[in-house]
Amino acid sequence: MPELDDLIKAKIVALILDKKTEVALEKLSELYKVDIPKVVVGTIKKKRRTVYAVYVVQEKKIYALNSDIFYNPFVMLHEYYHHIRSKLGTHRGSEKYANMYAQEFIDAYVRITNKLNQNVE
Repeated sequence: MPELDDLIKAKIVALILDKKTEVALEKLSELYKVDIPKVVVGTIKKKRRTVYAVYVVQEKKIYALNSDIFYNPFVMLHEYYHHIRSKLGTHRGSEKYANMYAQEFIDAYVRITNKLNQNVE
């Protein structure tokens, strides 16, 4: 996987917060050179009320419980990590790494916005 810099990560988070989740995932998929996952608001039978979102490998689809989750950068990036890991053939056992991946983006967003806010003051 290519290493993404803080500015790219911050832009991805900003897109999701700006309610452009599909655009964010398209840009990430271009960078990683993988198919773009479908993202839908809805649930799957076995996961109703137990998770905020789930990635279904066979469908290449992220299901978000509701529209609030659809625009939650941490959850969407966590599920996107499962998508890219499934493309590499190592999908199982990666919850910890999916959380770390999503947190890296959030942390980069915080660093960049803090720098921007310091420059304005």
